[in-house]
Amino acid sequence: MRSHSYLKPVAATVSVLALGAGLTACGGTAADPNAKEVTVYSADGLKGEKGDGFYDKVFKDFEKKTGIKVNYVEAGSGAAVQRLAREKMNTQADVVVTLPPFIQQADGKGLLQKYEPKGYGQVAAADRDPGGKWTSVVNNYFCFIYNKKQVEEVPESWQDLLDAKYRNKLQYSTPGVAGDGTAVVIKAMHDLGGTDQAMDYFKKLQANNVGPSSSTGQLAPKTAKGELLVANGDVQMNYANMKSMPDQGIFFPAAKKGGKPSTFALPYAAGLVKDAPHTENGKKFLDYLLSPEVQREVSSVGGGFAARKDVKATDENARKLAEIMKGVEIFEPDWQDIDKNLDTYIDAWKSATGS
Repeated sequence: MRSHSYLKPVAATVSVLALGAGLTACGGTAADPNAKEVTVYSADGLKGEKGDGFYDKVFKDFEKKTGIKVNYVEAGSGAAVQRLAREKMNTQADVVVTLPPFIQQADGKGLLQKYEPKGYGQVAAADRDPGGKWTSVVNNYFCFIYNKKQVEEVPESWQDLLDAKYRNKLQYSTPGVAGDGTAVVIKAMHDLGGTDQAMDYFKKLQANNVGPSSSTGQLAPKTAKGELLVANGDVQMNYANMKSMPDQGIFFPAAKKGGKPSTFALPYAAGLVKDAPHTENGKKFLDYLLSPEVQREVSSVGGGFAARKDVKATDENARKLAEIMKGVEIFEPDWQDIDKNLDTYIDAWKSATGS
């Protein structure tokens, strides 16, 4: 959320706006267009809990280089788009960073303006909007996590997660609210043969599911402590926090027992907000995010995958990430279909699970 169902100001070395001031919804105070600042609404996962994450370094270096301070507001992927829509008549954000299909949703709602940052052409076609409304800035992949101390056999397939040993020890973040939670539905539909089959599965899985969670990020500490045995996540976020949570392992469920593990790209995608109060500052920030110097830090600092094809990371994190992804089949979801029918899929999930 990449995950939170609300927008949460995060204290760090950057400027943060309280929800009661500046960033109020439709009736907020108009921003000063000449201010040396940029406001970023972003899914979580890229900012370190201890101020040592990818965003922490990027924000600090960007301000040092340009004199423009970053006002950072953390949100769930879906919640960020909802907030942008509420603020449409009095736009507060300059840049939004969220996961698919919510970046496509933002575009469909007319919340983004065209801007192709420097380096846009070096991003794979599948990871950017052909109309120039958004581009991936950090590549990432959907995954599940497990407690390495308490789970003797790593789950191989979706069917393994139905085992009674996971009763009240399994949890996934809420689809439609959390980007990673929505990804659970997308992968199940792909692997299990369609909407009906996936919803039948979720109905069965509900016997083990602890319940809704608006935050994917909150599931990792619970899994590391053993409060949960299995939870959903994404490779970048879960790999990045392994330093503080060494008992957390990553796996990719196969469609069926004996099948090949698979996943799909779940990148952090950024776009310039339409009618942004600091449009030029927003453009500079997007240019900086896609610059080669920052893209090389995606793995070394952030534990993720560079969005630019011409940046070949060779640091230790990049090597370990390549090992995690070795032998995992990558498929490409039909994001246009998902964007068009997302509400239908989420309603079907709610009906199947009684959520």
